[in-house]
Amino acid sequence: MYKFRTLSVNDKLSLTERQFGLGRVLRFTNLDELPQVWNILTGQMSWIGPRPLPIEYKDRFSAEQFKRHAIRPGITGLAQIKGKNELSWSKKFEWDLQYVNNLSLLLDLQIWIQTIVLLFSFKRDVSLTEKEL
Repeated sequence: MYKFRTLSVNDKLSLTERQFGLGRVLRFTNLDELPQVWNILTGQMSWIGPRPLPIEYKDRFSAEQFKRHAIRPGITGLAQIKGKNELSWSKKFEWDLQYVNNLSLLLDLQIWIQTIVLLFSFKRDVSLTEKEL
């Protein structure tokens, strides 16, 4: 998955300390997601679907949670429009599984419209304070 780097590589610092000026702007405007369009064009991702997670998390999934991998990951999805990083991991998985179990064009359109609304609301980025899975 391609993304713009928004944090310095110094892993001795906290996530908030690793953030730099341009990184803050990219996260605030969601432009850090723009390179993922390449992943969509190459067939690795979809516009809508569960967000991809780091590969090292795969052993932590229950059999039910692993179902989120039955479809191609997306840039946006139900978990993103329902609260993104303000949600607990279990709630994110619930939304992801709800999407996987109820795939439809209407649901995709609803997610797409709500994503556009959220994009222009410029909500505060809380991803750097999120607890690890």
